[in-house]
Amino acid sequence: MSDKFFLDTNILVYAHDSEDIDKQRRSQELVEKALRSGDGLISPQVLSEYYVTVTKKIQTPLSEDVAKREINVLSDLCRIDLDATLVRKALDLKARWKLSYWDALILSAAERGSCTILYSEDLSHGQKIENILVQNPFKT
Repeated sequence: MSDKFFLDTNILVYAHDSEDIDKQRRSQELVEKALRSGDGLISPQVLSEYYVTVTKKIQTPLSEDVAKREINVLSDLCRIDLDATLVRKALDLKARWKLSYWDALILSAAERGSCTILYSEDLSHGQKIENILVQNPFKT
């Protein structure tokens, strides 16, 4: 069985942002792998950030209808509940690892999902936080 992995918001956004074709292709590969294998996870935070970013912040925003269809597809990866326990864990991670709250919440969700890999370009590539290895999929 493959290792479970968590996709940060930026991976989902790049899959729909044609500004950098290499990042778009790599991100699409990871999203497809997550959907196909069942080993990839996201959280409600990621789903929410994704929606706001692709409808308002990328160079060519998605329409509301297209974004809603994408949310429906990506919802299959959203198997982590956001609750008070997850927030408390994020606060512990924030303090212990000197992270932003939002990055700590991502890591808390990844840990809850038993993920061993976090794909993100926001944290240090190769860093191990708790039992999660941070990998920037765009590093060569």
